[in-house]
Amino acid sequence: MHERIKMLRKYLNLTQQEFAKRIGSSQNVLTNYESGRRNPSSSVINNICKTFHVNEEWLRSGEGEMLKPLVEEDEVTAFIDDLLSDESARFKRRLIRVLSELSDREWSLLELRLRQITGNADIEEKTDK
Repeated sequence: MHERIKMLRKYLNLTQQEFAKRIGSSQNVLTNYESGRRNPSSSVINNICKTFHVNEEWLRSGEGEMLKPLVEEDEVTAFIDDLLSDESARFKRRLIRVLSELSDREWSLLELRLRQITGNADIEEKTDK
């Protein structure tokens, strides 16, 4: 499992310190997990899976896909979680704050403008299949 924890962290492009902080641990403990000197408890495994949307079967045994497929709400939640934990994302946080204050009319105007900017008439809700 230790190889998969390290593989996941590198896939997410996180330092040991960043990854450990996100799962409520320390860098030293994570180093021990990644080196195989310590095995994570079930609660740590559960936390890793929940925090990073990891397939628990993959983390424990290497079977299946690394990440669980995300539904739209999960994608938004993951984006917000990353946003809040990224110290360099000040502009993105300010933008989200401004968006949170828009009226329904302003949202409609923003959607129209995004369609014009991107040339994409398909800025619509995704449907989960």
